[in-house]
Amino acid sequence: MADPYGTVMIGRLAVPVEQLLASQADWRGRNVPGFVRESVLLGDDGRTVVMTVVFESKDAYLALADDPGQDEWWSTVARPMLEEDPQWIDGHWAGTVEA
Repeated sequence: MADPYGTVMIGRLAVPVEQLLASQADWRGRNVPGFVRESVLLGDDGRTVVMTVVFESKDAYLALADDPGQDEWWSTVARPMLEEDPQWIDGHWAGTVEA
């Protein structure tokens, strides 16, 4: 993966985190081209959620962003789980450190 690209979402949950995780498992079942991985961090307050999503390339990410099916899924499934519109930060992953 030469130039991974993705997004970070920061939001506040309106539902239990388990509901969000279940929806993400269903989403992964779509086998989105170029999708590599995601991680979900639940803040100590139990409501703040930070999700990172990595794609093989910016083109793969933008193809999903332009997919009407993704927009429908976001509007009807994911967005209702949040108290308000989340903050999004898109960009190239500069590096990963693992133990």
